[in-house]
Amino acid sequence: MTTSVEKDQPGKGRLAHAASDHPPVAPAKVGVVLANLGTPDATDYWSMRRYLGEFLSDKRVVDYADWKWQPLLQLVILSKRPFSSGKAYKSIWNMENNESPLLTITRAQTEKVTTALHELYGDNVVVDFCMRYGNPSTDSVIRRLQAQGCEKIVFFPLYPQYGSPTTATANDQAFRTLMKLKWQPSIRTVPAYFEHPEYLTALANSVREVYDDTASRPEKLVASYHGVPQRYLMEGDPYHCHCQKTTRLLKERLGMADEEIVTAFQSKFGPEKWVGPATVDYVAELARQGKKHIAVISPAFASDCVETLEEIQEEIRDSFLEAGGETFTYIPCLNDRDDHIAALTAIIRNELGGWL
Repeated sequence: MTTSVEKDQPGKGRLAHAASDHPPVAPAKVGVVLANLGTPDATDYWSMRRYLGEFLSDKRVVDYADWKWQPLLQLVILSKRPFSSGKAYKSIWNMENNESPLLTITRAQTEKVTTALHELYGDNVVVDFCMRYGNPSTDSVIRRLQAQGCEKIVFFPLYPQYGSPTTATANDQAFRTLMKLKWQPSIRTVPAYFEHPEYLTALANSVREVYDDTASRPEKLVASYHGVPQRYLMEGDPYHCHCQKTTRLLKERLGMADEEIVTAFQSKFGPEKWVGPATVDYVAELARQGKKHIAVISPAFASDCVETLEEIQEEIRDSFLEAGGETFTYIPCLNDRDDHIAALTAIIRNELGGWL
């Protein structure tokens, strides 16, 4: 996997036997990109509007015809929603680093994965991260890796369950960059990994640790996934099925009875019927049924973000408590836990097969 070069400038050189005016070429390496959803650059109106405009204009996210959707988006939604979304982000913002928690956590994951892969492969692997919406952009990161000599790239969308509005759009963006490059790197996209043994181990460990640390055992574990319109399931998107199977596999790992764990969906947007039950309504119903202590986990999110830190820990928590519940326990995402990093590293090693 080596390219023969002669030293010319730091990190680069002239190809052996090439003409003296040939552009410098970096030694061949393999790149790994951890791809997450995205984040606004700040919580002010215009930063939120740019971020939401990019996100809600993605046909994978909202697939209505432009003539129907864009006037509503530009004239109504983006006039109001940046204020409410900005308030939500401000309540969870990492003030020390002046960035969203998603960015902080994804960077920490990348640093730990880098350390793990360098112990295995040395400098032959370069690890970076990108965001589908916002910064650092997918385009800039793939170009940066190519400039460092990455002729092959493992592109890893950090979504355990495959979904068209998540995994597919992340891959789409990577391919759009390839379409513009004179010299395309070879690229492998990482498939859904919700069945991977080490992912399930980390997920189960996170539940056990919280349960062991609570004064009373939660009466119900709610596995809350980001929702999608019911139509997506009917059109062949496997996301809903992947979520249901994730809950079942987690239940088996934990040795729970069927009635101890349930699948629910959050973050409904728009007038269409979405897959359910809706987490915010379901937890209130649990309280009305007499459940006093529940726990909520988010297996679809690799990193804590506004949907978990604000929506679950504020809106969904309030729904449960206001309906008569007494104790609401949130189980954090896997973030940069060591067992999660071990799972991500194992998945990447598998995808590097034949390359290193």
